[in-house]
Amino acid sequence: MNSYALNLDAIFTVDDVNFELICRNNPEIKFERNAKGELIIILPTGGEIGRINFELMGYFAIWNHQKQLGVGFDSSTCFKLPSKALRSPDFSWITNERWNSLTPEEQAKFSPIAPDFVLELMSPSDSLRDTREKMLEYMDNGVKLGWLINRKNKQVEIYRQGKKVEILDNPKTLSGENILQDFSLNIEWIWQ
Repeated sequence: MNSYALNLDAIFTVDDVNFELICRNNPEIKFERNAKGELIIILPTGGEIGRINFELMGYFAIWNHQKQLGVGFDSSTCFKLPSKALRSPDFSWITNERWNSLTPEEQAKFSPIAPDFVLELMSPSDSLRDTREKMLEYMDNGVKLGWLINRKNKQVEIYRQGKKVEILDNPKTLSGENILQDFSLNIEWIWQ
């Protein structure tokens, strides 16, 4: 998703209350807030990226239903990260233990938790630099595994806690490693 950052410090601070009001009063627009407090406007995806996101969600949903190890979330879910950023990955997943440690109120709102796994699928109009910054922000806030799928370059960048980013050229499969146990994703179809 292409995005635009707005610094509104001269007018008001985009704190949690104001962020929620902005979202509620503009339901047709998707917003995030970065750690600097800037309001991020996320543009909708086109049909092709939406189709791929849907297919990816299906693979994760089937695996999650079979394993019952955690909870998956779509791109509409906003998480309040420890840095105070409010982010919505294209797909995210949290272990049952961590999710169930939140109160019902915390689960119902912008949950104050970093997912264990995040996936970002780049749209043709996305900035690679901005998306990489977002992935690093996830890792800085406790995400354990992240995949940045770049269809244009036929690459996947794998982000792991405390490790250098690994870039795979035209991979056939991706492994959920020890985070998404026994999850393997054939992604050859994404490059077509």
